[in-house]
Amino acid sequence: MSTPHHLHLAAALDGAGWHPAARHQPEADPRPFTLDHWAAQARQAEAGLLDFVTVEDPLSRAPGPGEELDRRLGHTLHRLDALTLAGALAARTRHLGIIPTVVVNSGRPAPIAKAVATLDHLSAGRAGLRTQLSPTRPIPLETLFLPEVQAQIQQSFDRAAELVRVVRALWDGTTDEQALRALAPGRFAADGDGGSDGDGGDAGEWPLLPDPSTAPRPPQGHPVVFTLAHISVPWRYGAQVTDVVSITPHGVDDVRTAVTEIRAEQQAVGRAGRTVHVFADVLVHLDAEPGAAKARRDRLDATLGTEHTSDAPIFAGTPAELADLLQEWQQAGLTGYRLRPATTAHDLPAIATGLVPELQRRGAYRTDYAEETLRERLALGTAP
Repeated sequence: MSTPHHLHLAAALDGAGWHPAARHQPEADPRPFTLDHWAAQARQAEAGLLDFVTVEDPLSRAPGPGEELDRRLGHTLHRLDALTLAGALAARTRHLGIIPTVVVNSGRPAPIAKAVATLDHLSAGRAGLRTQLSPTRPIPLETLFLPEVQAQIQQSFDRAAELVRVVRALWDGTTDEQALRALAPGRFAADGDGGSDGDGGDAGEWPLLPDPSTAPRPPQGHPVVFTLAHISVPWRYGAQVTDVVSITPHGVDDVRTAVTEIRAEQQAVGRAGRTVHVFADVLVHLDAEPGAAKARRDRLDATLGTEHTSDAPIFAGTPAELADLLQEWQQAGLTGYRLRPATTAHDLPAIATGLVPELQRRGAYRTDYAEETLRERLALGTAP
């Protein structure tokens, strides 16, 4: 059973692992697109009593003019559909939360609401939605904080926030056209087909009610909404509309900065009474013996031909050392972590059989699945 002082843990599942050389290791599954491969990962996470797993499904694109696609060992444009895979994983697990990624750049709220509500019914209240925005073109780091670039990013996240508000309204069964339009001014087309009606009506991008039917209200009311956020604009988006926002700090000062801004925005938009979890993403190389994880990381980098870097902090060490780090950052305001196994075959079991028992010995992690739904497990309260 969990308590308010217990950490929450999730795992980010992405094929053979988050190190680009993971799929070239001897222990890697040679059939990464089979249900058995993914179900084994989900069952391992459930055996470790993790809160939930996320399933990656980023927007893939072909290289633009003058660009060269990075085809180093782990790069792939091929991934399974996250929503379809999530339904299969729900059938192979009993307690684990299942949160598929949905790229919302061009997404429409009604199909997303229906798909995630369906997953929530099929999983008996264990579903979530990870919203992701993927730029159609990479944004060079040196231009990221230019005012015009930040304005474009803000526009994208404003659209995403409106989409989530409409999705939540659809989960509540809202069908009133004016109520939906008020949540996303200018987004809905007057003719309901995504374009102008030719009579001066709105030419919004979303059909109002494109589906002939909607799923019944989800068992959780609102399935858990999750997002990954690196900088201020997405931090604020997470505070405004999500239940869990995961940051990518590279030190305790980064944690304090992000948590302070997220809590301030949460207060500003009237969500101070709502639980909004702040997690951190950490990419982990985990081994019981001191020095073994660092040596394994070095071998993976040697296979890759260069040092692997990541948007998230990279940890290489023992379960006790990782537990120290997680608890230190918890003191700075975090409530949980989404761990990225460097190699799924090795590091996911190490999380379940090494890190979790270490945290349990410290009284910092649950010892069973006591709650029925993912929303209850995260103590999110009744859906707003």
